[in-house]
Amino acid sequence: MRKQIETEGEQTVGQNQKNTQEPDMNQLRKVRREKLAELQQNGRDPFQITKFNQTHHSLEVKDLYEAHEAEILKDHQQPNVEGMDEEQAKEALKNDYEERRSIMDASPIHVAIAGRMMFKRVMGKASFCNIQDLQGNIQVYVARDAIGTDAYADFKKSDIGDIFGLEGFAFRTRTGEISIHAEKMTLLSKSLQMLPEKFHGLTDTDTRYRQRYVDLIMNADSKDTFIKRSKILAAVRKYLSGEGFMEVETPMLVANAGGAAARPFETHFNALNEDLKLRISLELYLKRLIVGGLEKVYEIGRVFRNEGLDTRHNPEFTLMELYQAYTDYHGMMDLTENMYRFVAQEVLGTTQIVYKGIPMDLGKPFERITMVDAVKKYAGVDWNEVETLEQARELAKEHNVEFEERHKKGDILNLFFEEFVEEHLLQPTFVMDHPVEISPLTKKKPENPEYVERFEFFMNGWEMANAYSELNDPIDQRERFKAQEELLAQGDDEANTTDEDFMNALEIGMPPTGGIGFGIDRMCMLLTGAEAIRDVLLFPTMKSLDSDKKAGKSGAVEEATANDNNGFFKDNAKIDFSNVKVEPLFEEEVDFDTFSKSDFRAVKVKECVAVPKSKKLLQFTLDDGTGIDRTILSGIHAYYEPEELVGKTLIAITNLPPRKMMGIESCGMLLSAVNNLKDSEDEELHLIMVDNHIPAGAKLY
Repeated sequence: MRKQIETEGEQTVGQNQKNTQEPDMNQLRKVRREKLAELQQNGRDPFQITKFNQTHHSLEVKDLYEAHEAEILKDHQQPNVEGMDEEQAKEALKNDYEERRSIMDASPIHVAIAGRMMFKRVMGKASFCNIQDLQGNIQVYVARDAIGTDAYADFKKSDIGDIFGLEGFAFRTRTGEISIHAEKMTLLSKSLQMLPEKFHGLTDTDTRYRQRYVDLIMNADSKDTFIKRSKILAAVRKYLSGEGFMEVETPMLVANAGGAAARPFETHFNALNEDLKLRISLELYLKRLIVGGLEKVYEIGRVFRNEGLDTRHNPEFTLMELYQAYTDYHGMMDLTENMYRFVAQEVLGTTQIVYKGIPMDLGKPFERITMVDAVKKYAGVDWNEVETLEQARELAKEHNVEFEERHKKGDILNLFFEEFVEEHLLQPTFVMDHPVEISPLTKKKPENPEYVERFEFFMNGWEMANAYSELNDPIDQRERFKAQEELLAQGDDEANTTDEDFMNALEIGMPPTGGIGFGIDRMCMLLTGAEAIRDVLLFPTMKSLDSDKKAGKSGAVEEATANDNNGFFKDNAKIDFSNVKVEPLFEEEVDFDTFSKSDFRAVKVKECVAVPKSKKLLQFTLDDGTGIDRTILSGIHAYYEPEELVGKTLIAITNLPPRKMMGIESCGMLLSAVNNLKDSEDEELHLIMVDNHIPAGAKLY
């Protein structure tokens, strides 16, 4: 029997080859339910089992066996097969293995593990399976004589995905694989659904995000990411606890969603008949605690911002904010630098990390540079020489930096920073001293009140943290809130409103305070190598699968169901055009050759997201038929939400020269139809959408 174990069974092999004809999944599910019914009928219902005494995990078994083996066999001499022929050497190695097995089996390590069966190979009276648990997987040898005839018969009928508890002893196969010799097998849960085919795994990203439970089963890298995320959070808490910080919890449902420039989600509390918002920041409540005398506080919690989705943004995400009395933004820089080093060393065992091929050294002192110096370095513009708003606007026009009428001089400086600087900040860098216009809660620099004591921490071109010397002057704070409310009146729906209770707290008196907010999800992305924020969120926000069947925006053409050929068309007779006014036709003729120079192509929308810090721009990721994604930015956010455009077929001019907007290179232009309403200055815009049967890249003539 042992020979059979060593020669036939110990190799972990894949499932039987897939039938050339796709199996009937409904039939396979039916078979699994029939197996469950048979077990229940025979009094072996797995769902009635409430507990299994698990003593070890797979990796622990392997580590324990290796340590035990090293101790027991420390004096054992390996056979010298040099000079032997093949048969002699084989026999000598066989005898040596059996000798070692006899020694180890005389002092067995008994274990009880539990996990999901991911592979099974039945061979008459003895079989092999592979059990996967939290730590990994381990091979199990299952023999009829060891577990009993009835239990073995049930095991033979088991399916991939079933969850087993097993008891037995560890051993090493002839090929060197540490395995478990099962003495008892208990079916703990019956899997009624098929897992993805093993060798191809679960690769579809949409399914991985929607069915994270399957992703964690099939993809070891995904499981490792979330285990690391948990360790990162534990390390952050460990560091802050060592620095004397106290963890607290503050409200998520608030009347005034302040502390950041973002659009909140709104809801209604029936019991009090009051409108409330989901918090966009943790700041204002934590500062109240500083007023109350809790000198070092932090919170790790969910915040909610009604913004777009992309590789770095999710409408709900994890933010950590901390506040420390009697320090300033320089103190926050020191804390950030030390914390990042500690967390990397604690979780990864090194301060050297690599993200998408870019090495980053957390062990070196982080660079510190002012925003003005950064813009001078990367854009060649010295903001110290800009004295008026008009000068700032002229510089913006010269450098093709888009701005809005409401933007002040400091706002335009920030636009320059976003356009020309951010992408260069790959190594850990503190960008300091922001303009006062974009920092309503920050203390002004005494020597230059146009700027504030604030920094943003960057890595990989991403903003990783934002910190202030906190404003504690209640008179100045009220003026800042007043300026924010003026912006709100001008149409800035991300502007703050006055929080009177917070103002009362400031008037009671807040000591000099340093504060900082960390994006935990982005930290996890960098330390785990994840490419998108959804890869570090267990359950990211996803568009509902049946959303295309729901009604579109009020006043818009009703979206058709997924089975519609065109996806959006409606009979013209059902649409009222009587109030529409269109521009007169051009009288100037264009020769055919000039027209033909424009390359009009059908493009399909793979992804569409709102551009951060822009009210107008949507960023499209397009399939143009070349196999390389095309990025085009379009200022149509006032007319469309990004989610409703995914999957549509649009028309683009693809041979326009690239143009940078908000630091993103736009390669082409999407075509829209624009009209006014009669007796109105209001403009209507409709993207040109075409039949989805038209393939990506089809040229228009």
